[in-house]
Amino acid sequence: MAIIINLDVVMAQQKIGLTELSQKVDITMANLSILKNNKAKAIRFSTLEAICSALHCQPGDIITYMREEEEK
Repeated sequence: MAIIINLDVVMAQQKIGLTELSQKVDITMANLSILKNNKAKAIRFSTLEAICSALHCQPGDIITYMREEEEK
């Protein structure tokens, strides 16, 4: 996968748990867990905006692009 979601890293840096972020962003813990574990196929801009607002970060802190050959 070329798009990497670093939500778990940003959450650890901010010392915020899944439950707390779920409440702040108003997303189910199941959906947030899918994002956190890099299993999501898509993310709405409104969701990304809410996460960035809650974590006081930029989208680039959460989402990175990695070429296929860099993964190996």
